[in-house]
Amino acid sequence: MADFVDPYVDPATGILRNLVAATTQEALDQIEADLVEARTVDLPKQPIKRTSDLTELRAIHRYLFADVYDWAGQLRTVDIRKNVEGSEYFVPVSLIERAAGFAAGELAEDNFLRGMDRDTFIARLAHHYDQLNYIHPFREGNGRTQRAFWDRVARNAGWQLTWLSVTGEVNDRASRVASETQDLGPLIAIFHEIVGPLT
Repeated sequence: MADFVDPYVDPATGILRNLVAATTQEALDQIEADLVEARTVDLPKQPIKRTSDLTELRAIHRYLFADVYDWAGQLRTVDIRKNVEGSEYFVPVSLIERAAGFAAGELAEDNFLRGMDRDTFIARLAHHYDQLNYIHPFREGNGRTQRAFWDRVARNAGWQLTWLSVTGEVNDRASRVASETQDLGPLIAIFHEIVGPLT
């Protein structure tokens, strides 16, 4: 809608309101990346309760983005989609909590991915990753929060995820294919590269 005003955007700068006084997208991207990376490294030492649901995801987002956004950890209040031509919208705001509850229930039915051989773990992880990614509960920072969340789930199931070789572009493309065509193949290929035994 042409008259839509995104409440997360500073009208003076045209970028997301932030706590770091960034006035350009380039500056915000750099500062955000640095601050979130530092908090990601420190995340395993934080007493974030393992609930394997939206509560845990919100706590992770709050911790990772607390230095950058005053809405860190809060569910988005606007409908969003990737800024890519032809991309579809993520779950509507009104359905975030319901969809997240369904996704958490499915993960619990899968015993939180515990007790699976590697191929089964990868296949089920791809399914659950797609479900959670489609919810996209935050205005910004969903991918990094989700990676941290799945790192925790994987470690609890006896596996580890090594994300270094996966670029945001590759991850976004695989996620779009899964969401928009129900083809988990590209996500499964990513996880085949990065899933290893817990060391």
